[in-house]
This record gives sequence, structure tokens and C-alpha cells, in this order.
Amino acid sequence: MAMTVHCDIVSAEGEIFSGLVEFVTAHGVLGDLGIAMGHAPLITSLKPGPITLTKQGGEREVFYISSGFLEVQPNMVKVLADTVQRAGDLDEASAQEAVKAAEKALHEKGADFDYSAAAVRLAEAAAQLRTLQQIRKK
Repeated sequence: MAMTVHCDIVSAEGEIFSGLVEFVTAHGVLGDLGIAMGHAPLITSLKPGPITLTKQGGEREVFYISSGFLEVQPNMVKVLADTVQRAGDLDEASAQEAVKAAEKALHEKGADFDYSAAAVRLAEAAAQLRTLQQIRKK
């Protein structure tokens, strides 16, 4: 049996996941992260995208986060996220529509256009689509 570490995923709505995992993958602002038992302690910001947990016994579970932070301690991994959804609960059609709307907004700039807000909406919608593609690979 593989060595495990305790993992918590928490959002503003409450605790989404709490349990033992063999491996955690996430998209940090400086690159992709793979966390297993014995990883060096760290704290990093997370980009929108999937968080994949390989639970005890090898079962994988994928979550989508809009952004947040990852903390790693010797026996614990904690994800503090703004918004978390189980990947299976994502709506692909809505995500594709959000991508199209954000791209349209970026091309049709008006006088009161907020570029950063449009770019954030585009990044989050694209990350939702990446998350859905990742669960299809299982």
C-alpha cells in the first residue's frame, strides 16, 4: 500500500474534501505541482484549473478551482479555494459559452471596458474546459 498524506479542500462554502490521498496534482502560478508524502513544505498560489487527487487505493477524483492557495506540511496538504466544484458537476456547454462570451468581450472593447475582468472570465472558463478534458482521460 502506498504512503498517504491527509488532504483537505476548503472553499468559502465549506469543506469539500477531507481524507487520505497518495498524490495531489495542481496548477501553481509558477508551474504544475505534484505532491506526495514527504514533499517539502510550501505555500503557493493556484491558477484556475483542475486539482486531481489519487486517493488511498488508487481511485482518482478531480475538482475544479477558480483560484486559491495550496499549503503543504509534512503530513498534510490543504487547498484553500475561492470556488470549488467536483469536475463531474461542471457543465461543458456553459463553459464553452463562457469562453465565447469572454473572447467576444475582449474583441469588442468599449469605452468602459474592463480588460482584466474579461481576461479572468476567459481564464476561468478555459480552465473549466481543461478540467472536463482531464476527467475524460481517466
